[in-house]
Amino acid sequence: MPERIGVYVCHCGSNIAATVDVRQVVEQAAKWDSVVVARDYKYMCSAPGRELVIKDIRELNLTGVVVASCSPRMHEAMFRGVLEEAGLNGYLLEIANIREQCAWVSLPGAGATAKAVALTRAAVKKARLNQPIWEREIPVNQATLVVGGGIAGIQAALQVANAGYLVYLVEREPYIGGHMAQFDKTFITLDCATCILTPKLAGVERHPNIRLMTCSEVVQVDGYVGNFRVRVKTSPRYIHEASCTGCGACERACVLWDSIPAEFDEGLGRRGAVYVPFPQAVPLKARVDGKNCLYLTTGNCRRTCVTACQRGAIDFDQKETVSEIAVGSIIIATGFDVFDPGVEPRWGYGRYENVITGMQFERMSNASGPTLGKILLADGTEPRRVAVVHCVGSRSKKYHRHCSRVCCLSSLKFAHLVREKTGAEVFEFYTDLNIFGKQYDEFYHRVREEGVHFIRARGTEVTEIDGQLAVCAEDVELGVYREIPVDMVILNTALIPRHDAEKVSRLFGISRSSDGFFMESHMKLDPVTTFMNGIYLAGCCQSPKDIPDSVAQGAAAAAQALSVIARGKVSLSPVTARVTEELCSGCRICLRTCPFQAISFDQAAGTAEINEAVCKGCGCCSAACPAGAIDITHYGTGQLLAQIEGVCGNEDKD
Repeated sequence: MPERIGVYVCHCGSNIAATVDVRQVVEQAAKWDSVVVARDYKYMCSAPGRELVIKDIRELNLTGVVVASCSPRMHEAMFRGVLEEAGLNGYLLEIANIREQCAWVSLPGAGATAKAVALTRAAVKKARLNQPIWEREIPVNQATLVVGGGIAGIQAALQVANAGYLVYLVEREPYIGGHMAQFDKTFITLDCATCILTPKLAGVERHPNIRLMTCSEVVQVDGYVGNFRVRVKTSPRYIHEASCTGCGACERACVLWDSIPAEFDEGLGRRGAVYVPFPQAVPLKARVDGKNCLYLTTGNCRRTCVTACQRGAIDFDQKETVSEIAVGSIIIATGFDVFDPGVEPRWGYGRYENVITGMQFERMSNASGPTLGKILLADGTEPRRVAVVHCVGSRSKKYHRHCSRVCCLSSLKFAHLVREKTGAEVFEFYTDLNIFGKQYDEFYHRVREEGVHFIRARGTEVTEIDGQLAVCAEDVELGVYREIPVDMVILNTALIPRHDAEKVSRLFGISRSSDGFFMESHMKLDPVTTFMNGIYLAGCCQSPKDIPDSVAQGAAAAAQALSVIARGKVSLSPVTARVTEELCSGCRICLRTCPFQAISFDQAAGTAEINEAVCKGCGCCSAACPAGAIDITHYGTGQLLAQIEGVCGNEDKD
């Protein structure tokens, strides 16, 4: 039966029509073999545009459809549904991207129109060779894995668990709460961070549907959406959690008590080799630091902690364990690191003792922190003049180009807390003020009315002048160079991807954007999904964001996971790689090139084997195969050559 192709060219308002002569594209398409109808419409994605396609399929018995419009990433699924509604297999659709690949990157005129004609002709040539293919459905495991126990991961876990489904919450640290647990107050309401976080921590700990795994990390991920198999390594706490009450007796008895810098206090406080991270920790259990414990490292210790523990909770014989769990979806909420300002001498961090980071200030101002909430200099006195420096390490060509979003508001919060607790004079050195959230501008004006000085600065440098700490910068608004003596400098450092982001990216098969954060499948329309089906993003692992946005994204990721769980099954794309066993030489090059670990090697047959549930049809393996043994369904060699011929051909007919 001869092919009967319908071609539909979209104006996309003026996005395409302002650059491309749409009518000429239609006139050219109408002359090509197999094209029985060619039309243009202002918005093909609109209801009238879709109805136009359905009507033609039914009345003209079309066997294939070409839509020349915008990116298939935007509208391909919708137009496939249009074909299905008209009784035609959805994969008999071909989209020519004449917006992003032509109109938006070309100057108006004959050249742009010729390119649009070539792209449309290529789509028609491939459409002649397309064959019906069908998606497959597989059942879904109803459990969910959440990786990361910060506020975004906690919110996601609670949302799924409250819906009645099992959640595994894996956290590398011995406690959950992430960076939010370190904060004193949250902008803009100045709520106590612990007060608003603790109910959620308790909710996680007590929820019957949440399995909390602290001191743990994911080491292997296999499977596919609906059916992931995950191996989790749990480091020994050297504490029987069921027996420990978190009383702190062992901590006080440790011979290294108050001698090890406390990570939770950003190095400002001290702890022992056995410790409870902070008073509100969940779980409220002690942990033995295996790297610093004298008994575990040298065997030479009186083990006073064991004697002090009246419940016999300490167990130095505990070993690392690895457990395997099965889940249907995974939510990544691994959070962020903060930029180390010590790499740049001009900020003075590590050189001058009263130059601290924003996170250190958070711990200093916290009532349960190392100074019990008092803002103190190294000599124990209160500062009289304090500088807050914005954008340390962010919006920088040298370090990190991205804006960390939260810095402006947290800097305002720092200024307010300094004024409230010490009455000191405060100077804010900023590049631009990005006050973006609900009622955030009101908070800015409140802080300004409290007498804080704002200096729009360039080239900010922290130094000492005659033994006095000073901040030097060009005042952009006044056009003068200023040297302002201060007692304390707070460096508000950038939020950056975690140091192990690349490792996590490879482990879960997800991508990273140019700034190093994990990449969503679509910045605007799909900000929590990834290109790996069944794996979602939440919180600052995707981009810097404040607490409300992290909570919202955690809930959104949970909603995505629940949509899969509620349906009970997922559809798998039929566009996957296929191995022709007779041609496969067993070289295994394809195994190394597959970014999704979808290919294994069949030892008995001596050939590569494709896991179609994992394969994304990206074509890396097909391009790398020296024997030409791998082809991609719907994008076979013949179809690709036909497209190339269509783009390069000068004749409108075959």
